[in-house]
Amino acid sequence: MMVAIANQRVVGLWFADGAHVPTLEKCPPASGNALVTRIQSQLSEYLAGQRKSFDLPVQLDTGTPLQTAVWQALTTLPYGQTCSYGELAARVGQPRAARAVAAAVARNPINIVVPCHRVIGADGGLTGYAGGLVRKQALLTVEGVL
Repeated sequence: MMVAIANQRVVGLWFADGAHVPTLEKCPPASGNALVTRIQSQLSEYLAGQRKSFDLPVQLDTGTPLQTAVWQALTTLPYGQTCSYGELAARVGQPRAARAVAAAVARNPINIVVPCHRVIGADGGLTGYAGGLVRKQALLTVEGVL
């Protein structure tokens, strides 16, 4: 994974081979930072099924107003539960904008920690994930959803 930190806050966490990953010029390496160590530790605990929430400082104000609202709403999705894009659209006050909300979810800059993998299709299908559907399925399996 790639991580971006600014002012001791996580501003980006992407799968290196995922969609919407910034270029290295826009995202300088953050290795050697104490926050990076915390991120690594907490991700390892999460993937081992030992952590259900993250205690990391994040910054989610780098997008459009809709994106920012969607990303903030993602942080309220409980571990082990999912919601549809339509339900998420209603939560952010845009009940007719499920496609725009889906686009905002796809641009989530902080994967796993901001749990966009918990958003699924209205029919329960695992539609879309910038990190790939195999990873989405694996993350939902860790959480006991699948």
